[in-house]
Amino acid sequence: MEYTIQKLAHLSGTTKRTLRYYDEIGLLKPLRINSSGYRIYGAGEVDRLQQIMFFRAMDVNLEEIKRILDEPNFNEAAALRTHLESLLNKKNEIDKMIHNVRKTIEVKEGRDTMTDQEKFEGLKKEMLDKNEAEYGKEIRQKYGSDVVEASNKKFMGMTSQESEYVAKLTEDLIDQLVKAVEENAEPDSAIGKEIAAKHKEWIGFYWDQYSVEAHRGVVEMYVADERFKAYYDRHKEGAAQFLRDAVINYLK
Repeated sequence: MEYTIQKLAHLSGTTKRTLRYYDEIGLLKPLRINSSGYRIYGAGEVDRLQQIMFFRAMDVNLEEIKRILDEPNFNEAAALRTHLESLLNKKNEIDKMIHNVRKTIEVKEGRDTMTDQEKFEGLKKEMLDKNEAEYGKEIRQKYGSDVVEASNKKFMGMTSQESEYVAKLTEDLIDQLVKAVEENAEPDSAIGKEIAAKHKEWIGFYWDQYSVEAHRGVVEMYVADERFKAYYDRHKEGAAQFLRDAVINYLK
């Protein structure tokens, strides 16, 4: 079956403007242009749009989606399995949150009790599941499953006071990173050393055991892996590089 741009937009729940933009950047070209000048899309284009929308739901940027889909050895079935795994992970996270909210409601209505630990258990488990889905494979390959599981256990065992302190520590670390980059500070400056020390303290709440080699390896990943880099650079371009350089200098 073939579709005009208007019909495909309606079918997929997207907009004609979006489809025209996808055409402009070469992400989704129409099958042909008819005699009236309308874009016409066929079965192959429909399948490609579905994949694009799956990847967008996983927060993959358009440039990366195009690179993936244009790979000569792109395997649609394998991509769908990846999408399914991601959706199941999200479903598990939502189910846990639903359970946590329901129990909280019961507590508020006096029908159940809930410890302070339980109040944050679901949220912390959600964070671990999200981290596992996004970085688990690389981290387990680099450090081993035993190390990762021990770190996860330590994180789940945090008290509410510790969780609150770590959240404040994270906020302070980001604020100082932004300030350091804006002021063109050197990695070996006073603020660079303070940032590195805070980062060491921060990972101490998540790691079961600390080592200089592991710490160095982590900050190297902050600039080598686009996902880690994006986490810091979304606050200020160059933040990931500064953090890496500051820690490397600090560890010397």
